[in-house]
Amino acid sequence: MEKEISVRKKAVMALKIAIGSFIAIYIAEMFSLNYAASAGIVSLLTMMSTRLDTLKLSLLRIVTFGFSTAVAVFLFPNVTSAWYAFGIYIFIIVFVSCIAGLQSTISVNAVIGTHYLSAESIDFAFVMNEFSLVVIGIIIAMIINQFHPNASQKKELIKGMRTVEAEIQQILEELTKYLRNHPFGRNVWDDIISLEALLSEYIEEAYEYQNNTYAKHTSYYVHYFEMRMKQMNVLHSLHYEMKKIRHLPVQAEIIAKFIDDIIVHVHEMTEPKALLEEVVQLIEESRQGEPPKTMEEFESRAMLYHILMDLEEFLVFKRRFIDSLADEHHRVYRSKNVEKV
Repeated sequence: MEKEISVRKKAVMALKIAIGSFIAIYIAEMFSLNYAASAGIVSLLTMMSTRLDTLKLSLLRIVTFGFSTAVAVFLFPNVTSAWYAFGIYIFIIVFVSCIAGLQSTISVNAVIGTHYLSAESIDFAFVMNEFSLVVIGIIIAMIINQFHPNASQKKELIKGMRTVEAEIQQILEELTKYLRNHPFGRNVWDDIISLEALLSEYIEEAYEYQNNTYAKHTSYYVHYFEMRMKQMNVLHSLHYEMKKIRHLPVQAEIIAKFIDDIIVHVHEMTEPKALLEEVVQLIEESRQGEPPKTMEEFESRAMLYHILMDLEEFLVFKRRFIDSLADEHHRVYRSKNVEKV
């Protein structure tokens, strides 16, 4: 399913680039600009995966065009060999762009540089021709990039939230089996690693959605998936601690029952306040219980203590997520209507 979504996104992006390049060239020819095809190249190179990135790159294109033109106006008339001048021009453009962290602007300025190379004279009319090509290209790129499937992307993110919750519940269920001395039904390590990879994709998708919409509070999805990723790091540690237990004391069943409670409350809308109070109580009880009689029991009890600490951290990440929500997010969260964020 994720592969299908990725292919669809790439197809949409390719279509947008093709349409944008065509329109940019058509407009440049309509205004009888020289090197009209370059407007299509500018549009192609400016079209990014998000509206915000496209806007940022467009502004940088304007700024660096001014710098590139200043270099060209100084170099080409004053260097005898046009090819030497072009080589020096490219060196300066690439060097300064790399120093300034503007490597994404090099390609367009290099294309513009070839126009200056072939120009008989660099006068105001020629510079305006080049500037028009850049402006047409970036304007078309920004306009085309306004068409983004935000509604379907949001739907996929919400669907992803439910998928992640179900996967976490399944992993926790497998961990309770171990505490109850039941055989694992699945490879928990593989499940954890697989879910972490899936979460990385959803985090990237959430950032893309955030940068592609002008609606408020879209950062909710980024915060949500990042919170789940932190919880998965805890489950990694939790599973590692459990695998080191050689003898399961009676307290293991108590912790298994507590994890059963967590499983029920994994859903995004549940608050962990009561569970945090319960785990604090369990940690305190584990300190005050009857002392272990053997070294093996001591080590096992110590491992269970660490498991409780991990479970507390697992819940704390959820509490911090809720506490960090903005006022509008709090309203939506409390009303259990996040789908309308």
